[in-house]
Amino acid sequence: MLSVLLPFLGACTLVAAAPGPSTVLIIRHSLRSRRAGFATVLGNETGVLVWGLCAAFGLTALLAASQLAYDVVRIVGAAVLVWFGVQALRAARRRPDPERAAAGEDAAVTPWAAYRAGLGMNLANPKAAVFAMSFLPQFVPSGAPQLPAMAGLAALWAVYEVGYYGVYVWFVDRLRSAFGRAAVRRRLEAVSGGVLVALGVRMALEG
Repeated sequence: MLSVLLPFLGACTLVAAAPGPSTVLIIRHSLRSRRAGFATVLGNETGVLVWGLCAAFGLTALLAASQLAYDVVRIVGAAVLVWFGVQALRAARRRPDPERAAAGEDAAVTPWAAYRAGLGMNLANPKAAVFAMSFLPQFVPSGAPQLPAMAGLAALWAVYEVGYYGVYVWFVDRLRSAFGRAAVRRRLEAVSGGVLVALGVRMALEG
């Protein structure tokens, strides 16, 4: 098993390190609060686990085989990305409340809302589903029963990424004082919003 797990965790590291919309959302929420950042990570990894289990049961193969189903999820995913991006751009334009800003609460987001955002971001991405279907079977040990092995790998993948992105949250939280000024925070909101909108538009235009 060690000969399988080490390459698998190495591949998980490369997957997590690749920038994407979930990473942008995790960093954005981590700038608001550490709790929001961790909640976003947990939501995202719940989505990873869901797609991994769907791949184990062969359900993501249906999405990959049906162009109509894939396109529907792709358009919904694009709309979700654009919506999150617009929310960030609106937050960047919003005039801060001086009293709440002084208390560090101007950009507050509840952990539950952050969790839902992370989960929705992941589940609305059809590429995540197709990737799980092609990624996990490569690491199933020879002769091992496919369903429990893939389910176990999916759970390990999700848990590992919780730790990986948890480092992101910790690091951003340590730097949050440097980003505490309202002007800097609005600029970061604008950048993250623009990135999310651009990713959503690209997803919508992809064939």
